[in-house]
Amino acid sequence: MITEANAIAALSLQTDKPVLDELNVRLLKELAADPRLRTTELARRLGVSAPTVRERVTRLEESGVIRGYRLDVDPAALGLPIAAWVRLRPGPGQIPRIIELAQRTPEVVECHRISGEDCFLMRVQVAAIAGLEEVLDKFLVHGQTTSSFIVSSPIEPRPVNFGQ
Repeated sequence: MITEANAIAALSLQTDKPVLDELNVRLLKELAADPRLRTTELARRLGVSAPTVRERVTRLEESGVIRGYRLDVDPAALGLPIAAWVRLRPGPGQIPRIIELAQRTPEVVECHRISGEDCFLMRVQVAAIAGLEEVLDKFLVHGQTTSSFIVSSPIEPRPVNFGQ
């Protein structure tokens, strides 16, 4: 769990990131709960002026603390109801090729470089099981895959916990 004190201490050590003082942490909590809040509403909730909110949000965006705003669309509504996690253990010298292939494969909606025997963990979203087979076949020439279908997601992706 990231506490406010830990966040402030960690970012204080990095010169390219603004210090997450109490107001910045409160601002991030509000935006995490509702990224569509208007500046005036954020200012009202935080008890500061709208220009203060705009300036702080801009600094947090420019420094990379706020990395972006995302639209969360149900893949099944787009005809892609099947999700799977795919672990990949590359063959020798295949890591750059796997990264490039993952980037140009639209069914790969997440790709992480991980520790352990497998070097990559990818989330794949497809219309049918045959689609997963096609994706796996593309990667099999570069290493060994292990896949697991996502049956349900009792905890959906959520924002980082900013502490109490």
